Amino acid sequence: MTAGAVQFITPLTMQAVSANPVHTGLLDPEAEAGMGHIELARWADGVLVAPATANFISRLVHGAADDLLTTLCLATTAPVAVAPAMNRQMWLNAATQHNIQLLEQRHIRIFGPGEGDQACGDAGPGRMLEPAELTTALSGLYRSNRFDRLKVIVTAGPTWEALDPVRGITNLSSGKMGYAVADAAASAGARVVLVSGPTSLPEPEDVRRIPVTSAQEMHDAVMAESEDADIFIAVAAVADYRPLTVAGEKIKKHGNTMTIELVRNPDVLSLAAKRANLFTVGFAAETSEVEKHAREKLEKKGIDLIAANKVGGGEGFGADDNALTLIDRATTKILPRMRKTLLARQLIDEIAERYYAKYSD
Repeated sequence: MTAGAVQFITPLTMQAVSANPVHTGLLDPEAEAGMGHIELARWADGVLVAPATANFISRLVHGAADDLLTTLCLATTAPVAVAPAMNRQMWLNAATQHNIQLLEQRHIRIFGPGEGDQACGDAGPGRMLEPAELTTALSGLYRSNRFDRLKVIVTAGPTWEALDPVRGITNLSSGKMGYAVADAAASAGARVVLVSGPTSLPEPEDVRRIPVTSAQEMHDAVMAESEDADIFIAVAAVADYRPLTVAGEKIKKHGNTMTIELVRNPDVLSLAAKRANLFTVGFAAETSEVEKHAREKLEKKGIDLIAANKVGGGEGFGADDNALTLIDRATTKILPRMRKTLLARQLIDEIAERYYAKYSD
């Protein structure tokens, strides 16, 4: 809430009705390093300023950073939208219209304004859209047509390689990154097939999910779906090996040691990379020398792009945020740490650029 907002309604009231903390100050002593605006900027999936006054719009155009709201808008990588609310003459003023044009050029979305009676007694354009209208507008904030008519396969989560009916070999992947990538691809207009290992995550909207358990099942699903696919994004943490034999009953304890013979699983990504006209993207979760190992994987598997990240010590698996190093044969680009939902959208943009560069006429 800005200084103007708290003159109309108290932060305590907003906190009570929303059941969420309300932020008002630029420097927050309770925030990490006292910089609450940076934490909020990284946390947000989107920023909507409502109501957005003529004064705020002007300050946003000029890059002001003298309060929490303006600083947050400058610091975030999330999409920003404003819902103008002002007197009709202020809205129609040439200065305001020029500012609106500048915001649109910077890809800041403008929701409204609506028309009708205003608090000052005038009637006309300048009313803030109703909350229900803003909710509808927000639902389309991430929609694009970058992947229009393309079929995209995404793998997500861990695989489970059974030892017996109750035990198995798996890993710590939560599936959050893969599900975020699937959702981002769908928002970009793709027909998305999500091949998912065992997770507890809700199914993303506008995505066809194929649940699998083992690496072999994931391989079979991807091979079947890739016949007419355009892009394959292998986010899943797939087991490299599986037990040679699976016990029909629970294995009982015998002695202090146990030997399990393992056999290699099919390499889903390498096999998919051999498909003609299939743009392939891999993920490399590494605990050390991230870029080195990722580049080796890129070359070995013959894929178009690899997204590498460090795991362990609270990073990567299970976390809500992540950072990626994107590596192709010519470039290396770092996507800084942010929420996985935002990171996935940036990744989709990066994939789109490389896909169209490779397959454009």
